[in-house]
Amino acid sequence: MQLGFAVPISGSWASPANCAEIARKAEELGYASLWTFQRLLSPLDADAPVLPPPYHSVLDPLATLAYLAGHTSKARLGVAVVNVPYYTPLVLAKILTTIDHLSDGRLDAGLGIGWLPQELEAVGVPLARRGARAEDFLRCLRAIWTDEVVEYAGDFYRVPRSRVAPRPVQKPHPPILLGGTAEPALRRAGRVAAGWISSSRADLNRIDESVAIVRTGAVDAGRDPDELRFVCRGVVRVRTGEDRAPLVGSLDEIRADLADLAIKGITETFIDLNFDPRVGSPDADAAASMRHAHEVLEALAPA
Repeated sequence: MQLGFAVPISGSWASPANCAEIARKAEELGYASLWTFQRLLSPLDADAPVLPPPYHSVLDPLATLAYLAGHTSKARLGVAVVNVPYYTPLVLAKILTTIDHLSDGRLDAGLGIGWLPQELEAVGVPLARRGARAEDFLRCLRAIWTDEVVEYAGDFYRVPRSRVAPRPVQKPHPPILLGGTAEPALRRAGRVAAGWISSSRADLNRIDESVAIVRTGAVDAGRDPDELRFVCRGVVRVRTGEDRAPLVGSLDEIRADLADLAIKGITETFIDLNFDPRVGSPDADAAASMRHAHEVLEALAPA
């Protein structure tokens, strides 16, 4: 199983200097990939935040990857995930293609359908028919990336007869990894994508059940499930004296948990400290978060 690391993107430690420092350190230690995530806004109930602290202040994930492309040379650059209803296929294709060029073909495109009603309202997209919209989006995106002359007309998206250049460095296009937790979303990942990415809220004790559904979706579509990637967002919280859960505990316990994820069918896990409220919060001590990140980077580094 490959290991990656999420860069500082949420809370007080999410600065350009810290992103570059963690990215370079992870690359030096042999981590295979670097990751970001998306949150457009933090809804309020009166003046009280609805979501937990890691969602209160988040950098844009794609701008961050473009920045990191110039500070790294080997690690793959992944987003887990950007939500396709927030873009048109043409706009997202241009952004992702640019990152693929800036990184010399190191982009992994993690896409989702969105789950936060307030964000969907803010971008003017209805909550209904997100699955159908995503299917149309993916068909349009692939046409933009692969057709010499693009002319697309779907249920939600259209591109008039055009040439769209440049094309991505990776052929036929950057790997598309889909998020999602519901069975239709898991089956979609197996049917049309290069793999699946778990969410920050995934039950890692039962993640093999989701893997099995994705694999079944691939088989039903006539695809080889062994060629798919299964990427786990590893929400790590280094703790002692608390109830144990996967990736929560001492560093030795967390290392053993990573090995268990491989047994459950996960092919890649990226360590993500942003979802630890002691790290990914606007109120956290940024210097302490960086010291902690260096400790975790070194302790869990690939052999």
